[in-house]
Amino acid sequence: MTVHHVDVSPETVRGRFNRDLPPVLTIDPGDTVVYQTLDASWGYLGERAFGRPQQIKPNREIDTGHALTGPVAVGGAEPGDILEVHIGTLTPGRWGWTWAGPQKHRARDYLGLTDEADIAWNIDLDRGVATDSAGRGIQISLHPFMGVMGNCPAEHGDLPTAPPRRVGGNLDCKELVSGSTLWLPVEIEGALFSVGDGHGAQGDGEAGSTGIECPMERVELTLRLRKDMTLEAPRAETPAGTLTLGFGSDLDDAAREALSGMLDYMTERYPLTRAEAGVIASLAVDLHITQVVNGTVGVHALLRPDAFTM
Repeated sequence: MTVHHVDVSPETVRGRFNRDLPPVLTIDPGDTVVYQTLDASWGYLGERAFGRPQQIKPNREIDTGHALTGPVAVGGAEPGDILEVHIGTLTPGRWGWTWAGPQKHRARDYLGLTDEADIAWNIDLDRGVATDSAGRGIQISLHPFMGVMGNCPAEHGDLPTAPPRRVGGNLDCKELVSGSTLWLPVEIEGALFSVGDGHGAQGDGEAGSTGIECPMERVELTLRLRKDMTLEAPRAETPAGTLTLGFGSDLDDAAREALSGMLDYMTERYPLTRAEAGVIASLAVDLHITQVVNGTVGVHALLRPDAFTM
């Protein structure tokens, strides 16, 4: 196994998915990549709140989305394969920000706000908390994870980073912490995997459209190929349990997709018919709203390790 490093630079950060982007690195399956990532504002709000100069200013004609580090090509990856992403150390930077306000980009406003507000955060890694920089004593426990981890879709052209897809992307699932393993379908040769949108903390749903958005000093991911798996949507093994993700135009569609993936898992793992797995799911599977703010909404189905035995 080889360990590679991909730091933030104008050559390694993009604000879009595009299958024609040249990879910043090509690795062998099983290699580990240690990334740096920018926050969702590309450093702009860090400059405004903390006086930290922006490292990279995006070309807003083409880089309209999250600041993603990559893409990284995985040798031998082919359409139909599954990319296994094991999440190692996740180290946030020392600052972050959170915004909430009228959801102008959505048809529905979950918070019902008519005004907007933002909080800048000082991140204390030693204490494991984020504290509001205005000194009001607000503290949030850190629970770092990456909002965007995804392979490039098969479609041609520049594709937005905001919606989650079957190949991953802007999943915004707070359970994908250090120690988790994420499985993502591959649609193009090399997979062309990218990562970004670091979060210091976030609630299920991401109701205000942002978590604690922060740069990440270290994102350690080991990328393997699975040619013995078949998946239609992302699946993960996390400290909280096994989860399957579903996406849709509304929560009903997303929940159905998440449950379908969970029934797939249960019938693979246990000697159950699909109907029997449905009975157990009604007793042992929790449905969580992953996020409601990215146009395509998300639900994840969670099967905790102690939920049932067989």
